[in-house]
Amino acid sequence: MDQPAAKPLPANPYNPFCWVAGTPEIGEGTWIGAFTLIDGLGGLKIGKGCNISSGAQILSHSTARRCVTERQHPDADKKPTELGDFVFVGANAVVQMGVKIGHHSIVGAGAVLLEDTVVPPYSLVVGVPARVVRDLRDEIKTWSQPGHA
Repeated sequence: MDQPAAKPLPANPYNPFCWVAGTPEIGEGTWIGAFTLIDGLGGLKIGKGCNISSGAQILSHSTARRCVTERQHPDADKKPTELGDFVFVGANAVVQMGVKIGHHSIVGAGAVLLEDTVVPPYSLVVGVPARVVRDLRDEIKTWSQPGHA
C-alpha cells in the first residue's frame, strides 16, 4: 500500500528544518538551528539576538495532565514562556512551559528547564533538571574586551 506523501514543514524565516508552531514573538537578530521546536501555542516571547541551537525545544504547552487523566482535562495546559535578549540555548536543551530566562544567559546543551523555572539574567544553567551554576558577568566582560580570543 502506498504511503501518503509527508507534508512539508510550514515556511518560517528561520532554519527551514525547524518547526515553529503558533505565533511566537521573536526578536530581531535571533538565530534558530535545524531540528528545533519553537512552540508558541501557549504564548512565547524570544528576545533579540538569541541563538537557539539545533535540536532544542522551547515549549509553551503540555498535554501531560490531559493524557494521564484519561482526557478528563480536555484541553492542553498552556503557560507563556520567555527568553530575554541575547540568550544562548545549547543543543538539545528543553525549556518547558512557563519558564522565564533572563537576558544574557546560557542554557547548556541537553539541559532541561522544568515548568515555571525562573533564571536570573547572566546565568549559566546546566543539568537535568537544570540549575544555575554561576553568574556570567565577569566572563562576558572578559569576552567583550578588544583582542580577546
